[in-house]
Amino acid sequence: MSECPRLLRTIAEVRQSVQEARREGRQVALVPTMGYLHEGHLALVERARQEADFVVVSIFVNPLQFGPREDFASYPRDLDRDLGLLRQQGMAAAVFAPSVDEMYPQPIRTEVSLPTLSDRLCGRSRPGHFTGVATVVSKLFHIVQPDVACFGQKDGQQLAIIQRMVADLNFPVRIVGVPTVREPDGLAKSSRNVYLTPEEREHAVVLYRTLSWAKDAILAGERRADIIRQGMRERIEADPVARLDYADLVSMPDLEPIERIEGDIMLAVAAYFGKARLIDNFQFRVDP
Repeated sequence: MSECPRLLRTIAEVRQSVQEARREGRQVALVPTMGYLHEGHLALVERARQEADFVVVSIFVNPLQFGPREDFASYPRDLDRDLGLLRQQGMAAAVFAPSVDEMYPQPIRTEVSLPTLSDRLCGRSRPGHFTGVATVVSKLFHIVQPDVACFGQKDGQQLAIIQRMVADLNFPVRIVGVPTVREPDGLAKSSRNVYLTPEEREHAVVLYRTLSWAKDAILAGERRADIIRQGMRERIEADPVARLDYADLVSMPDLEPIERIEGDIMLAVAAYFGKARLIDNFQFRVDP
């Protein structure tokens, strides 16, 4: 059944809409986004529609997850464009697009923090980011009360943090990770790709190529994590445009550093291309 999403601006409107759906016997799915939607977001909505028959897409640029020198003010926003894409896709029942004042009517005093998962990878260069993410997702879960929520595997650390938060705090919601959607040359779809100049866009594919090299090396038998880390760093640092943030290899889902490569792992990279900070990862299982 094709849906024409209702635009909801207040928490009260969302709760009423969800209550009506539940009275009709419908299952509720949530897709949290910060807007400026692309094919990756639409894949999340499509998967959510497979999991439930009432899909709520939230569009909210959350100030809590931006640092003082980050791009909150300039983060791309175009609600009309986003609504048009969702109407064209026809799978979302409602769009929750609150103001900052609606989500945070007073200075927030309560935070959700998972320090042992947040202080590594992206957390090293973005202190406080994942506390902001976990806090706003917690609020969205309480507001929408979904049966299922869909998150992209491109944000691998975020997905691991949300899964652990749900387990630790007994949220009655099932978390579904959705594979990364990529451009034909492998670049992961991201709202921040709009920041890239043509030259930066050409060089940004080094992230995907680096991850591909690392995975191929592991599948060929390399089990020394330091060799893989060093090789990833060297490949990104050799690019004349990329400015490396990190290149790492951790266990999943605990994000622990490892010395020998086996079990469920994540290869994760982040680098700056001009003003755009891009991230990417591969997740897979390695037999001993």
